[in-house]
Amino acid sequence: MQLTCLQENLSRALALVGRGVATRTTLPITQNILISTDLGRLKLTATNLEIAITTWIGASIENEGQVTIPARLFSDFVNSLPSGEVSITLTDSPLGVELHSGKFECRILGVSADEFPPIPTVDGDVLLTIPSATLRKSINQVAFAAATEDSRPVLTGVQIEISSDLLTFAAADGFRLAVHKSSIDSGILESVDFIVPSRTLRELERIIADVQTDVQMTITPTKNQVLFKSGDIELTSQLLAGSFPNYNQLIPQNYSTRTIVDSTEFARATRSASIFARDGSGIIRLQVAPGSGNEDKLIVSARAEELGDNSGEIIVETEGDESKIAFSSKYLSDVLGILGSDKVVLETTSPSSPGVFKQVGDDSYIHVIMPMFVQW
Repeated sequence: MQLTCLQENLSRALALVGRGVATRTTLPITQNILISTDLGRLKLTATNLEIAITTWIGASIENEGQVTIPARLFSDFVNSLPSGEVSITLTDSPLGVELHSGKFECRILGVSADEFPPIPTVDGDVLLTIPSATLRKSINQVAFAAATEDSRPVLTGVQIEISSDLLTFAAADGFRLAVHKSSIDSGILESVDFIVPSRTLRELERIIADVQTDVQMTITPTKNQVLFKSGDIELTSQLLAGSFPNYNQLIPQNYSTRTIVDSTEFARATRSASIFARDGSGIIRLQVAPGSGNEDKLIVSARAEELGDNSGEIIVETEGDESKIAFSSKYLSDVLGILGSDKVVLETTSPSSPGVFKQVGDDSYIHVIMPMFVQW
């Protein structure tokens, strides 16, 4: 293998595939990057056995070949080089590569490409082509709600449902539920659903952060692998086996109190209360009550028995009865950070029933949080 490429392109590609390199592993080869020539371009691949990331960059290829080399060493050296051309030459004895760029050069020892784990191929027709902005929004508003513990593996993933005109992402960890729906024109006749690990989607969100092109989604007929492809970037991942809970049953259909609150003020009051909540079982209390001059108010409070307490008042619009409910400070902070709109809707029924968060004038997203039981 002998080729020449631009340092800036190589550096960008290494940063991209580097997200797929294993950090803790019993298989040392997964800490390497596979570099190879492919149809006149340089191909870079990394895998941690759960996901695999591949990208291609333009290069002037003189001789074909492939080898794996340590990801961190390779990336650090390339990033230290000035802009310009970088030449890469495969050496046989010892096996590795020589890099030359201006007055800089190095030799990096490698391992045979034959020892690199095989990257699964996801053949078949593209299931869905989705704008990258739509995909990023779906992941951002849902993936954080997935479970982080493996006691129920399906809850560590995100359920993706595709019908002819609707794309739905849903995640739950047993204490909260996030559902985001997007209108699409998929062209598929029969609905399909599968569960993607939330870690995969979070990596995908970072990978396509600056991508403007559409993303193609393909799954294997057996629903055990998924491929996301955008331009010269591919991410392959395992799918989770099992049945996702019927989350529609967890969404309250009625409410006794509906409160509309300014999201900025709500988030600020929550941050203040979180300071006391961290020493008080992580609980924040919310109380909706009539205020002076026919102005309703939302009281956000927390207490730490041995340290003190706090409360903050926000003028709100309410419909229905007075209400009291308590939430985990983390879960409340998380959803307010995601909603980010001017106004947030909170629907409640009783102190022991789930609370529902929505955006004003937007039914595409719904977030349900189970309450904390406290003494009022």
